[in-house]
Amino acid sequence: MTSTVADGLCGERLKYLKDVIAADIAANAYCGAAIIVSRHGKIGLQESLGAYSSIDKRPVLPDSVFSLFSLTKAFTNVLVLRAIELGQFALTTKVVDIIPEFAGKPRENIRIEHLLTHRTGLPSVFSPAPGMPLDRLDVIISAICARVHAEEEPGGRVAYSPMAAHALMGEVLRRTDPKGRRFRDIVTQDLLQPLGMNDTAVGVRPDLKDRHIVPEFPPSFPATHPSSTVAGPHGAFEDPAAEMPWVGVVSTTADLWRLAEMLRRGGELDGHRILSPRILDMATQNRTGDRPNEIYKAMALSRGWLPYPAYIGLGFSLRGDAICHHQFGTMATPRAFGNHGAGSTLLWVDPELDMTFVCLTTRLMPEADNVERFQRLSDIAVSAAI
Repeated sequence: MTSTVADGLCGERLKYLKDVIAADIAANAYCGAAIIVSRHGKIGLQESLGAYSSIDKRPVLPDSVFSLFSLTKAFTNVLVLRAIELGQFALTTKVVDIIPEFAGKPRENIRIEHLLTHRTGLPSVFSPAPGMPLDRLDVIISAICARVHAEEEPGGRVAYSPMAAHALMGEVLRRTDPKGRRFRDIVTQDLLQPLGMNDTAVGVRPDLKDRHIVPEFPPSFPATHPSSTVAGPHGAFEDPAAEMPWVGVVSTTADLWRLAEMLRRGGELDGHRILSPRILDMATQNRTGDRPNEIYKAMALSRGWLPYPAYIGLGFSLRGDAICHHQFGTMATPRAFGNHGAGSTLLWVDPELDMTFVCLTTRLMPEADNVERFQRLSDIAVSAAI
Protein backbone atom coordinates (compact mmCIF):
# COMPACT_ATOMS: atom_id res chain seq x y z
CA MET A 1 0.00 0.00 0.00
CA THR A 2 1.30 3.42 -0.94
CA SER A 3 0.03 6.91 -0.27
CA THR A 4 1.43 10.42 -0.09
CA VAL A 5 -0.09 13.80 0.65
CA ALA A 6 0.88 14.81 -2.90
CA ASP A 7 -1.63 12.26 -4.19
CA GLY A 8 -4.40 14.14 -2.39
CA LEU A 9 -5.07 11.05 -0.26
CA CYS A 10 -4.48 10.53 3.45
CA GLY A 11 -2.34 7.45 4.00
CA GLU A 12 -3.64 6.97 7.53
CA ARG A 13 -7.26 6.81 6.33
CA LEU A 14 -6.37 4.42 3.53
CA LYS A 15 -4.62 2.12 6.00
CA TYR A 16 -7.76 2.25 8.12
CA LEU A 17 -9.84 1.26 5.08
CA LYS A 18 -7.61 -1.77 4.53
CA ASP A 19 -7.89 -2.67 8.21
CA VAL A 20 -11.70 -2.46 8.10
CA ILE A 21 -11.80 -4.86 5.14
CA ALA A 22 -9.40 -7.21 6.93
CA ALA A 23 -11.62 -7.12 10.03
CA ASP A 24 -14.71 -7.88 7.92
CA ILE A 25 -12.97 -10.91 6.46
CA ALA A 26 -11.79 -12.05 9.89
CA ALA A 27 -15.41 -11.79 11.09
CA ASN A 28 -16.51 -13.98 8.14
CA ALA A 29 -18.69 -11.25 6.61
CA TYR A 30 -17.11 -12.21 3.26
CA CYS A 31 -14.09 -14.25 2.25
CA GLY A 32 -11.78 -11.91 0.35
CA ALA A 33 -11.40 -8.62 -1.47
CA ALA A 34 -9.24 -6.66 -3.89
CA ILE A 35 -9.42 -2.87 -3.86
CA ILE A 36 -7.90 0.15 -5.60
CA VAL A 37 -8.48 3.76 -4.55
CA SER A 38 -6.91 6.58 -6.53
CA ARG A 39 -7.05 10.36 -6.88
CA HIS A 40 -5.82 12.57 -9.72
CA GLY A 41 -4.83 9.37 -11.53
CA LYS A 42 -2.43 8.22 -8.79
CA ILE A 43 -3.13 5.04 -6.86
CA GLY A 44 -3.10 5.53 -3.09
CA LEU A 45 -4.36 2.08 -2.06
CA GLN A 46 -4.00 -1.21 -3.91
CA GLU A 47 -4.56 -4.27 -1.76
CA SER A 48 -5.66 -7.90 -1.99
CA LEU A 49 -6.90 -9.69 1.11
CA GLY A 50 -8.49 -12.96 2.16
CA ALA A 51 -9.36 -16.07 0.19
CA TYR A 52 -11.11 -17.13 -3.01
CA SER A 53 -14.08 -18.67 -1.15
CA SER A 54 -15.06 -20.59 1.95
CA ILE A 55 -14.03 -23.75 0.04
CA ASP A 56 -11.07 -22.53 -2.04
CA LYS A 57 -8.56 -21.12 0.43
CA ARG A 58 -6.13 -19.73 -2.15
CA PRO A 59 -5.25 -16.12 -1.31
CA VAL A 60 -6.73 -13.32 -3.38
CA LEU A 61 -3.88 -11.75 -5.36
CA PRO A 62 -3.62 -8.55 -7.42
CA ASP A 63 -4.15 -10.54 -10.63
CA SER A 64 -7.08 -12.65 -9.34
CA VAL A 65 -9.95 -12.71 -11.83
CA PHE A 66 -13.48 -12.01 -10.57
CA SER A 67 -16.88 -12.51 -12.15
CA LEU A 68 -18.29 -8.98 -12.27
CA PHE A 69 -22.01 -9.78 -12.28
CA SER A 70 -23.98 -6.61 -13.13
CA LEU A 71 -20.84 -4.49 -13.16
CA THR A 72 -20.68 -6.03 -16.65
CA LYS A 73 -23.40 -3.51 -17.52
CA ALA A 74 -20.78 -0.73 -17.42
CA PHE A 75 -19.06 -2.30 -20.44
CA THR A 76 -22.32 -2.55 -22.38
CA ASN A 77 -23.27 1.00 -21.36
CA VAL A 78 -19.98 2.43 -22.62
CA LEU A 79 -20.23 0.60 -25.94
CA VAL A 80 -23.84 1.72 -26.45
CA LEU A 81 -22.86 5.34 -25.77
CA ARG A 82 -19.95 4.95 -28.19
CA ALA A 83 -22.24 3.51 -30.89
CA ILE A 84 -24.60 6.47 -30.43
CA GLU A 85 -21.69 8.85 -30.97
CA LEU A 86 -20.72 6.95 -34.12
CA GLY A 87 -24.26 7.19 -35.50
CA GLN A 88 -25.10 3.48 -35.46
CA PHE A 89 -28.36 4.32 -33.66
CA ALA A 90 -29.69 7.07 -31.39
CA LEU A 91 -31.11 7.48 -27.92
CA THR A 92 -34.45 7.93 -29.66
CA THR A 93 -34.17 4.72 -31.72
CA LYS A 94 -36.84 2.14 -30.95
CA VAL A 95 -35.57 -1.34 -30.12
CA VAL A 96 -38.10 -2.83 -32.55
CA ASP A 97 -36.51 -0.90 -35.42
CA ILE A 98 -33.35 -2.99 -34.91
CA ILE A 99 -34.89 -6.17 -33.49
CA PRO A 100 -38.18 -6.52 -35.44
CA GLU A 101 -39.23 -9.65 -33.57
CA PHE A 102 -39.52 -7.48 -30.45
CA ALA A 103 -42.81 -6.13 -31.84
CA GLY A 104 -45.95 -5.97 -29.74
CA LYS A 105 -47.64 -3.26 -27.69
CA PRO A 106 -46.60 -1.53 -25.55
CA ARG A 107 -43.00 -2.79 -25.64
CA GLU A 108 -42.56 -1.73 -29.28
CA ASN A 109 -42.40 1.86 -27.96
CA ILE A 110 -39.25 1.13 -25.92
CA ARG A 111 -36.34 3.30 -27.04
CA ILE A 112 -32.62 3.01 -26.32
CA GLU A 113 -32.95 5.74 -23.69
CA HIS A 114 -35.50 3.59 -21.83
CA LEU A 115 -33.12 0.62 -21.77
CA LEU A 116 -30.32 2.76 -20.36
CA THR A 117 -32.50 4.36 -17.68
CA HIS A 118 -34.37 1.20 -16.62
CA ARG A 119 -37.74 2.69 -17.57
CA THR A 120 -38.80 0.04 -20.09
CA GLY A 121 -42.06 -1.12 -18.54
CA LEU A 122 -40.72 -4.70 -18.76
CA PRO A 123 -40.79 -6.94 -15.67
CA SER A 124 -37.56 -7.17 -13.66
CA VAL A 125 -36.73 -10.76 -14.54
CA PHE A 126 -33.42 -12.61 -14.08
CA SER A 127 -34.21 -15.03 -16.91
CA PRO A 128 -36.77 -15.18 -19.75
CA ALA A 129 -37.85 -18.61 -18.46
CA PRO A 130 -37.03 -20.35 -15.17
CA GLY A 131 -34.01 -22.63 -15.41
CA MET A 132 -33.13 -21.94 -19.04
CA PRO A 133 -29.44 -21.70 -20.03
CA LEU A 134 -28.22 -18.11 -20.21
CA ASP A 135 -24.91 -18.50 -22.02
CA ARG A 136 -26.01 -17.88 -25.64
CA LEU A 137 -27.08 -14.35 -26.53
CA ASP A 138 -29.07 -15.40 -29.60
CA VAL A 139 -31.11 -17.88 -27.55
CA ILE A 140 -31.72 -15.28 -24.84
CA ILE A 141 -32.92 -12.70 -27.36
CA SER A 142 -35.33 -15.20 -28.92
CA ALA A 143 -36.68 -16.04 -25.46
CA ILE A 144 -37.04 -12.38 -24.48
CA CYS A 145 -38.97 -11.66 -27.66
CA ALA A 146 -41.24 -14.66 -27.07
CA ARG A 147 -41.74 -14.39 -23.29
CA VAL A 148 -40.89 -10.99 -21.79
CA HIS A 149 -43.77 -8.60 -22.38
CA ALA A 150 -44.20 -5.07 -21.10
CA GLU A 151 -46.43 -4.47 -18.09
CA GLU A 152 -46.85 -0.76 -18.85
CA GLU A 153 -45.81 1.95 -21.29
CA PRO A 154 -42.09 2.80 -21.23
CA GLY A 155 -40.76 6.03 -19.79
CA GLY A 156 -42.51 5.96 -16.43
CA ARG A 157 -41.78 3.72 -13.46
CA VAL A 158 -38.11 2.94 -12.71
CA ALA A 159 -37.55 -0.79 -12.23
CA TYR A 160 -33.99 -2.08 -12.43
CA SER A 161 -33.59 -4.61 -15.23
CA PRO A 162 -31.30 -7.43 -14.07
CA MET A 163 -31.15 -9.01 -17.53
CA ALA A 164 -33.46 -7.97 -20.38
CA ALA A 165 -32.41 -4.36 -21.00
CA HIS A 166 -28.71 -5.09 -21.38
CA ALA A 167 -29.29 -8.31 -23.31
CA LEU A 168 -31.29 -6.23 -25.79
CA MET A 169 -28.56 -3.57 -25.92
CA GLY A 170 -25.94 -6.24 -26.54
CA GLU A 171 -28.00 -7.50 -29.46
CA VAL A 172 -28.54 -3.96 -30.76
CA LEU A 173 -24.77 -3.48 -30.76
CA ARG A 174 -24.32 -6.74 -32.64
CA ARG A 175 -26.96 -6.05 -35.29
CA THR A 176 -25.78 -2.50 -35.99
CA ASP A 177 -22.05 -3.26 -36.00
CA PRO A 178 -20.57 -2.22 -39.36
CA LYS A 179 -18.20 -5.20 -39.24
CA GLY A 180 -20.85 -7.77 -38.32
CA ARG A 181 -18.96 -8.91 -35.22
CA ARG A 182 -20.15 -10.90 -32.24
CA PHE A 183 -20.84 -8.98 -29.02
CA ARG A 184 -17.75 -10.47 -27.36
CA ASP A 185 -15.53 -9.30 -30.23
CA ILE A 186 -16.98 -5.77 -30.11
CA VAL A 187 -16.13 -5.63 -26.39
CA THR A 188 -12.61 -6.97 -26.95
CA GLN A 189 -11.66 -4.92 -30.00
CA ASP A 190 -13.40 -1.61 -29.26
CA LEU A 191 -12.89 -1.40 -25.50
CA LEU A 192 -10.55 -3.92 -23.89
CA GLN A 193 -7.68 -3.79 -26.38
CA PRO A 194 -7.54 0.04 -26.66
CA LEU A 195 -7.57 0.34 -22.86
CA GLY A 196 -4.96 -2.40 -22.34
CA MET A 197 -7.38 -4.49 -20.27
CA ASN A 198 -5.61 -7.76 -21.00
CA ASP A 199 -7.03 -9.71 -18.04
CA THR A 200 -10.67 -8.95 -18.90
CA ALA A 201 -12.96 -11.05 -21.08
CA VAL A 202 -16.55 -11.86 -21.96
CA GLY A 203 -16.77 -15.35 -20.46
CA VAL A 204 -13.95 -17.10 -18.62
CA ARG A 205 -11.25 -17.04 -21.27
CA PRO A 206 -9.19 -20.26 -21.02
CA ASP A 207 -5.96 -18.47 -20.06
CA LEU A 208 -7.80 -16.79 -17.15
CA LYS A 209 -9.41 -19.95 -15.76
CA ASP A 210 -6.72 -20.82 -13.21
CA ARG A 211 -6.93 -17.32 -11.70
CA HIS A 212 -10.73 -17.08 -11.86
CA ILE A 213 -12.63 -17.00 -8.58
CA VAL A 214 -15.66 -19.27 -8.97
CA PRO A 215 -18.56 -17.27 -7.44
CA GLU A 216 -19.99 -18.47 -4.15
CA PHE A 217 -23.67 -17.62 -3.67
CA PRO A 218 -25.73 -17.16 -0.49
CA PRO A 219 -28.61 -19.62 -0.03
CA SER A 220 -31.12 -16.79 -0.51
CA PHE A 221 -29.83 -15.74 -3.96
CA PRO A 222 -32.91 -15.17 -6.15
CA ALA A 223 -31.69 -16.64 -9.45
CA THR A 224 -29.63 -19.34 -11.13
CA HIS A 225 -27.36 -18.97 -14.16
CA PRO A 226 -27.25 -22.30 -16.03
CA SER A 227 -25.04 -22.91 -19.04
CA SER A 228 -25.79 -25.16 -21.98
CA THR A 229 -22.27 -26.63 -21.74
CA VAL A 230 -21.04 -26.26 -18.13
CA ALA A 231 -22.80 -28.13 -15.34
CA GLY A 232 -24.23 -26.58 -12.22
CA PRO A 233 -26.89 -24.00 -11.30
CA HIS A 234 -24.43 -21.17 -12.02
CA GLY A 235 -22.37 -22.84 -14.74
CA ALA A 236 -22.57 -19.78 -17.00
CA PHE A 237 -20.09 -18.04 -14.69
CA GLU A 238 -17.48 -20.70 -15.53
CA ASP A 239 -18.26 -20.96 -19.25
CA PRO A 240 -15.53 -19.70 -21.63
CA ALA A 241 -18.08 -19.17 -24.43
CA ALA A 242 -20.80 -17.46 -22.38
CA GLU A 243 -21.98 -14.20 -23.90
CA MET A 244 -24.08 -12.32 -21.34
CA PRO A 245 -23.99 -8.51 -21.80
CA TRP A 246 -25.65 -8.05 -18.41
CA VAL A 247 -23.48 -10.24 -16.10
CA GLY A 248 -20.87 -12.11 -18.13
CA VAL A 249 -17.58 -10.16 -17.95
CA VAL A 250 -14.64 -11.26 -15.79
CA SER A 251 -11.83 -8.92 -14.79
CA THR A 252 -9.23 -7.82 -12.24
CA THR A 253 -9.12 -4.69 -10.11
CA ALA A 254 -6.16 -3.37 -12.11
CA ASP A 255 -8.05 -3.69 -15.39
CA LEU A 256 -11.22 -2.17 -13.94
CA TRP A 257 -9.18 0.73 -12.64
CA ARG A 258 -8.16 1.46 -16.24
CA LEU A 259 -11.83 1.52 -17.27
CA ALA A 260 -12.59 3.85 -14.36
CA GLU A 261 -9.66 6.09 -15.26
CA MET A 262 -10.92 6.38 -18.84
CA LEU A 263 -14.24 7.58 -17.43
CA ARG A 264 -12.59 9.94 -14.94
CA ARG A 265 -10.52 11.47 -17.75
CA GLY A 266 -13.59 12.26 -19.84
CA GLY A 267 -13.54 9.21 -22.11
CA GLU A 268 -9.83 8.89 -23.01
CA LEU A 269 -6.88 6.91 -21.68
CA ASP A 270 -3.32 6.66 -23.02
CA GLY A 271 -4.29 8.43 -26.22
CA HIS A 272 -7.29 6.18 -26.97
CA ARG A 273 -10.58 8.09 -27.19
CA ILE A 274 -13.51 5.81 -26.26
CA LEU A 275 -16.18 8.43 -25.51
CA SER A 276 -16.53 12.17 -25.79
CA PRO A 277 -16.75 14.39 -22.70
CA ARG A 278 -20.16 15.56 -23.91
CA ILE A 279 -21.84 12.15 -23.91
CA LEU A 280 -20.30 11.33 -20.53
CA ASP A 281 -21.74 14.57 -19.20
CA MET A 282 -25.16 13.54 -20.55
CA ALA A 283 -24.80 10.02 -19.16
CA THR A 284 -23.99 11.23 -15.64
CA GLN A 285 -27.01 13.47 -15.17
CA ASN A 286 -29.99 12.17 -13.19
CA ARG A 287 -32.58 11.00 -15.74
CA THR A 288 -35.04 9.43 -13.29
CA GLY A 289 -35.93 12.42 -11.10
CA ASP A 290 -37.08 11.56 -7.59
CA ARG A 291 -38.68 8.26 -8.62
CA PRO A 292 -37.51 5.23 -6.64
CA ASN A 293 -36.00 2.12 -8.14
CA GLU A 294 -38.81 -0.35 -7.43
CA ILE A 295 -36.52 -3.31 -6.66
CA TYR A 296 -34.47 -1.27 -4.21
CA LYS A 297 -37.61 0.30 -2.74
CA ALA A 298 -38.83 -3.17 -1.79
CA MET A 299 -35.41 -3.98 -0.29
CA ALA A 300 -35.38 -0.71 1.68
CA LEU A 301 -38.84 -1.29 3.11
CA SER A 302 -37.91 -4.85 4.10
CA ARG A 303 -35.00 -3.47 6.15
CA GLY A 304 -36.89 -0.54 7.67
CA TRP A 305 -35.00 2.02 5.58
CA LEU A 306 -36.59 5.05 3.98
CA PRO A 307 -37.03 4.51 0.21
CA TYR A 308 -34.80 6.74 -1.88
CA PRO A 309 -34.52 8.00 -5.47
CA ALA A 310 -33.14 5.67 -8.15
CA TYR A 311 -30.62 8.27 -9.40
CA ILE A 312 -29.93 6.68 -12.79
CA GLY A 313 -28.30 8.43 -15.74
CA LEU A 314 -27.75 6.91 -19.17
CA GLY A 315 -26.64 3.48 -17.98
CA PHE A 316 -24.75 4.64 -14.90
CA SER A 317 -25.97 4.78 -11.33
CA LEU A 318 -25.43 8.20 -9.75
CA ARG A 319 -24.92 9.22 -6.14
CA GLY A 320 -27.47 12.05 -6.14
CA ASP A 321 -27.90 14.50 -3.27
CA ALA A 322 -30.24 12.75 -0.82
CA ILE A 323 -28.81 11.38 2.40
CA CYS A 324 -29.81 7.75 1.92
CA HIS A 325 -28.47 4.22 1.79
CA HIS A 326 -26.12 4.05 -1.19
CA GLN A 327 -23.19 1.89 -2.27
CA PHE A 328 -21.22 4.99 -3.27
CA GLY A 329 -21.54 6.16 0.35
CA THR A 330 -23.17 9.19 1.92
CA MET A 331 -20.16 11.47 1.35
CA ALA A 332 -19.49 11.19 -2.40
CA THR A 333 -20.55 14.22 -4.45
CA PRO A 334 -23.89 14.16 -6.33
CA ARG A 335 -22.41 13.51 -9.79
CA ALA A 336 -20.36 10.49 -8.66
CA PHE A 337 -21.27 7.62 -10.98
CA GLY A 338 -20.55 3.95 -11.61
CA ASN A 339 -22.00 0.47 -11.59
CA HIS A 340 -22.18 -2.47 -9.20
CA GLY A 341 -22.69 -6.21 -9.28
CA ALA A 342 -24.75 -8.52 -7.09
CA GLY A 343 -23.44 -8.72 -3.57
CA SER A 344 -19.79 -8.38 -4.50
CA THR A 345 -18.50 -5.78 -6.99
CA LEU A 346 -18.38 -1.98 -7.22
CA LEU A 347 -16.79 0.71 -9.39
CA TRP A 348 -17.37 4.44 -9.00
CA VAL A 349 -15.84 7.67 -10.24
CA ASP A 350 -16.31 11.00 -8.45
CA PRO A 351 -15.60 13.78 -10.99
CA GLU A 352 -15.65 16.58 -8.41
CA LEU A 353 -13.19 14.81 -6.11
CA ASP A 354 -11.26 13.51 -9.16
CA MET A 355 -11.30 10.12 -7.52
CA THR A 356 -11.85 6.47 -8.51
CA PHE A 357 -12.79 3.44 -6.43
CA VAL A 358 -12.78 -0.22 -7.47
CA CYS A 359 -13.57 -3.04 -5.05
CA LEU A 360 -14.23 -6.69 -5.89
CA THR A 361 -15.08 -9.17 -3.16
CA THR A 362 -15.48 -12.93 -2.81
CA ARG A 363 -18.56 -14.82 -1.57
CA LEU A 364 -21.65 -12.82 -2.40
CA MET A 365 -23.44 -11.02 0.41
CA PRO A 366 -27.24 -10.57 0.60
CA GLU A 367 -27.91 -7.31 -1.25
CA ALA A 368 -29.02 -5.15 1.69
CA ASP A 369 -25.93 -6.20 3.66
CA ASN A 370 -23.84 -5.49 0.56
CA VAL A 371 -25.26 -1.96 0.26
CA GLU A 372 -24.38 -1.25 3.89
CA ARG A 373 -20.91 -2.78 3.46
CA PHE A 374 -20.01 -0.74 0.39
CA GLN A 375 -21.59 2.42 1.82
CA ARG A 376 -19.21 2.16 4.76
CA LEU A 377 -16.15 1.37 2.63
CA SER A 378 -16.95 4.17 0.16
CA ASP A 379 -17.38 6.72 2.94
CA ILE A 380 -14.01 5.77 4.43
CA ALA A 381 -12.39 6.06 1.00
CA VAL A 382 -13.91 9.51 0.41
CA SER A 383 -12.75 10.63 3.84
CA ALA A 384 -9.18 10.01 2.64
CA ALA A 385 -9.50 12.78 0.02
CA ILE A 386 -7.59 15.80 1.34
